[in-house]
Amino acid sequence: MKKIWVTKSLAFTVLSTALLSGCASNTASSDGKLNVVTSFYPMYEFTKQVAGDHANVIALIPSGAEPHDWEPSAKDMKQLKNANVFVYNGIVEGWAEQALKSAENKNRVVVEAIKGIELMEGLPEEEHEEDHKKEAHGEKILDPHIWLTPVLAQKEVEAIVVGLTQADPAHKEDYRKNADAYIGKLKALDESFKTGLKNVKRKEFVTQHAAFGYLAKEYGLTQVPIAGLSPEEEPAPDKMAEIIKFAKDNKVQTIFFETLVDPKVANTIAKEVGAKTDVLNPIEGLTDDDKKKNLDYIGVMTNNLEALKKALNE
Repeated sequence: MKKIWVTKSLAFTVLSTALLSGCASNTASSDGKLNVVTSFYPMYEFTKQVAGDHANVIALIPSGAEPHDWEPSAKDMKQLKNANVFVYNGIVEGWAEQALKSAENKNRVVVEAIKGIELMEGLPEEEHEEDHKKEAHGEKILDPHIWLTPVLAQKEVEAIVVGLTQADPAHKEDYRKNADAYIGKLKALDESFKTGLKNVKRKEFVTQHAAFGYLAKEYGLTQVPIAGLSPEEEPAPDKMAEIIKFAKDNKVQTIFFETLVDPKVANTIAKEVGAKTDVLNPIEGLTDDDKKKNLDYIGVMTNNLEALKKALNE
């Protein structure tokens, strides 16, 4: 199935060739460590956990930026060109394919962490008619949010192990050891979700955009999204009416919104049905508040679990 992801026009396609001229770095940095560039926060966190002390790991997309609409600058392109390894999720980063071509480095190892994982079809975006025409002709819109279930996050970690080992076989055993330790934590997180969500009173939850399909499927829940795969999508009036009716009929008491995106639509629906709002975090980037609380992927996912348990037992 072909991956389709709607993005803005890519500004970097008109970057001057001079910005990317010169030989790409094919070796580790001056401190002997790999230069590893990742796309956004989950990829950064997973890679850091596997790399340990053997790599300098950076994320191109800064904390607080919404990754669906982000585009690389000239500085980002230089970092990408000089990377020993580039780790990205896939689909979310609509800019990645063109950026990799523009910032060519034949010795760079590229890890598309989503590769090889069976993907779910995503809910269509109401405003993107051209893509629906393509979908009708057999090209599917796929859901990229696999990092939001600990089970599939483990598979992304495994892909990162392969990439780092390819770039730096001398530290293969360390990468394996680090990955095993982190996978152990992800397995424990998975068990917490299984136990915590097993006997909840209701199975449906209303959320701002359709980021939680894999999580819902893994733990026997049903997400009822206000919008489709893009968090910036404005739902049509009939969609809003449908969600409001569902919430009223099912006595939904919590409408979930998310960090990094304006919660006005979730607030509107909550007000209409007399519900409260709470955060269900798609972990597309850490907020300043997250960082102040020293939260990481596992910490945020644990908060998501607690929020779901509370809402689904009301």
